Amino acid sequence: MTDLLLPVLRLVLAVMFVGMGALHFVPNVARGMAAMIPPALVRPGWPSRRALVVFTGLCEVAGGIGLLVPQTRLAAGIALIVFLIAVFPANAYAATDPGRFGRAAIPFWPRLIGQLVLIALIVVAIA
Repeated sequence: MTDLLLPVLRLVLAVMFVGMGALHFVPNVARGMAAMIPPALVRPGWPSRRALVVFTGLCEVAGGIGLLVPQTRLAAGIALIVFLIAVFPANAYAATDPGRFGRAAIPFWPRLIGQLVLIALIVVAIA
């Protein structure tokens, strides 16, 4: 049974991450994502908000594809876990202002639980 479930899980995760990563390049969505970056993480001389959105989009696409390649699966899974932890502050910041961020403003606790579930699924997928 796991001979079928693991490849399906990897494919579902890959499609999700590639799809979410691709959204980083849709102008309206990218502007919303850039606004979600907490002000405390924006400093002169650091990458711009837009550059961070592009970078995180590339990370998601690469990680999703990497889950499908046996030789890169472990590294991609670890990178995606680090990614989910790294972007959580932006998600938590968006949760503080639903009026401004709309559907992206998923309340803190459900978002945290969702991130933890995704991390757990990645751990299973790379095992």
